[in-house]
Amino acid sequence: MIEKKKQLKQEQKTVLVGIITGGQTEQQLNDYLDELAFLAETAGVITVKRFTQKLPHPDSRTFVGKGKLEEIKRFVSLQSDVELVIFDDELTGSQIQNIEKELGVKTIDRSDLILDIFASRAKTAQARTQVELAQYQYILPRLKGMWKHLERQGGGVGTRGPGETEIETDRRIVKDKITLLRKRLAEIDQQSFTQRKDRGEFIRVSLVGYTNVGKSTIMNLLSKSDVFAENKLFATLDTTTRKVVFEQTPFLLSDTVGFIRKLPHHLVESFKSTLDEVREADILLHVVDISHAQYEDQFAIVNKTLAELGANEKPTVTIFNKMDKYQEEAFDEWLEDDVKKDILNDLKQRWQNETKDNCVFVSAIDKTNIDVLKQTILNKVREMYQIRYPYKAEFFY
Repeated sequence: MIEKKKQLKQEQKTVLVGIITGGQTEQQLNDYLDELAFLAETAGVITVKRFTQKLPHPDSRTFVGKGKLEEIKRFVSLQSDVELVIFDDELTGSQIQNIEKELGVKTIDRSDLILDIFASRAKTAQARTQVELAQYQYILPRLKGMWKHLERQGGGVGTRGPGETEIETDRRIVKDKITLLRKRLAEIDQQSFTQRKDRGEFIRVSLVGYTNVGKSTIMNLLSKSDVFAENKLFATLDTTTRKVVFEQTPFLLSDTVGFIRKLPHHLVESFKSTLDEVREADILLHVVDISHAQYEDQFAIVNKTLAELGANEKPTVTIFNKMDKYQEEAFDEWLEDDVKKDILNDLKQRWQNETKDNCVFVSAIDKTNIDVLKQTILNKVREMYQIRYPYKAEFFY
């Protein structure tokens, strides 16, 4: 099990690095770096500068070109409080070693940052085991170039992973550790599966969506429970399930870990058991932050992930959340009420067409349209009881 490390340094400073390749646009890269900055903030790190470069493909030795690396080096050397450089794409072990040698500061990539956040937020034995497994899977192909990186002691982003204090860590030991963790996780998964089977004949509803879209807040509203909700990425890692009753109709409602673009494959693999809650659900509630500038991309990323999980054909209600924030940001003060109404009607009509009328527009914070949401869910749950457990459905009316 990963030993508990020191808390992340407060106000640790970092610079972010990203490249534009292929058909990617500068705006897309800026959006990615905005999210990377939010990830860094979630980890307790302050971003002071961004560096971008357009390349046909990443440099095999240092990811960015020699001139850009020199530019980053000059900036870092003049900023004594910059202790970290974060790249938006995955780096190889040799790239990390080469970059650190040039810059003289710790260098990590997006995957390492996400793993660090997961490690800091893993509370249960299952989540801690899943994160530890993902960390070892991340380290394994990078061992050769990461020896010095792994030897380091102390806190700070990117040092939470296993292996920092054990110089004799090698491929055999890491592989043995991965095997052990997989075995341990399989045992925990079996226990979780048994617990899910013991829930009885209830329709199961799962909240899914991009991270930080308000799933936990909606969970609290619908179930009147106290699930941890915070304006940070990956506020919760563990699946929370509550029994909910609407008008004498019971069902199980689960909150799940949020998705994100460029989510490390080994992290998805490690959290397979947590995502089983999605696979085994009868109904999905896909929560979307409609106030986010890239909400359509986030919507598509979640649907793509659901397809990879084999869960994209399940009955789904799309919940467009944060309508209050959307109107604040989209409407100027001088805009007439009739124009605002027309814009909202067009927006709703568009998504009603795309989701085949399986969508609701709400504000979880203001509790706007929550009654409509509850009725929509109730109708879906009752329809599913008629299909799955028809002998029980008659008791719920």
